[in-house]
Amino acid sequence: MTRWGRDALMIEVEEDSFAADPIGSRLKAARERQSISLDEIAAKTRVPIRHLEHIENGEWDSLPAPTYSVGFARAYANAVGLNGSEIGAELRALLGRPASTANPSHYEPTDPGRVPPRSLAIAAAVIALLLAVAYLVWRSGAVDDTAVDENQIAGIEAPAATAAATPAGGPAPGPARVANPAAARGPVVLTATADVWLRVYEGNGGPKLFENTLKAGERYVVPATAKAPQILTGRPNALQVAVGSTIIPALGAAEKTIADVSLLPADLVARAATVPPAAAQPQAAPARPSAAPAATR
Repeated sequence: MTRWGRDALMIEVEEDSFAADPIGSRLKAARERQSISLDEIAAKTRVPIRHLEHIENGEWDSLPAPTYSVGFARAYANAVGLNGSEIGAELRALLGRPASTANPSHYEPTDPGRVPPRSLAIAAAVIALLLAVAYLVWRSGAVDDTAVDENQIAGIEAPAATAAATPAGGPAPGPARVANPAAARGPVVLTATADVWLRVYEGNGGPKLFENTLKAGERYVVPATAKAPQILTGRPNALQVAVGSTIIPALGAAEKTIADVSLLPADLVARAATVPPAAAQPQAAPARPSAAPAATR
């Protein structure tokens, strides 16, 4: 036999021996020839070591499912320099599954190496939680800016009760003026002598305390906790302002808009001390001649 004939015979025998060798043994032999440990294969393919051991031992029943077995074996083969597609097709035939005509990469998503790491999922969950908390905080602030606190307008009284105690055409009810306004103590009360819109707010860009239209006879009590309350209105002459029992002069000219006027008790009492009594507070409009007094029994 010639030299070329002997070489051809040896190659044929080697190929037959290699084909008869189990898949797991071939993968293990390829790994050991390159001095690669199972830990390195597991880190490269993200296949657990116990599954790699089952593959090398040919223990296919110990793997999760045939699809996973094929994917694991293909990833192992690619990691040690073998043809992963051929190993996968051979293993499918071994497990009794027909080779798929579709692209073998169809099964790649089942490879654990393609699963996103747990840290990425945790980071996404934390970001979603932070966005939810930020939205709730923003929503709470938006509601607080536009809502009117019922406790702040608890001092508003129904005009019907006031009208019943006031004769027709008489002055609007209110506390009597005291001789020494500088000594007055008490809450700041805004009483409407006619329908008037007003806004009360904290100065220096602070939050809104109250915004509404007061009907004639209704009143609003400025919260004692307000630090720098101020007022905006277009009809200061339609408001009777008092600090405790002290009536304060009108906050502005009739039908002229005022803004950023302080409602602190000290500032209002100082105004009462410097303005003559005649200008202290606008009086309600007198009754028209045609208006008849209320009937009495």
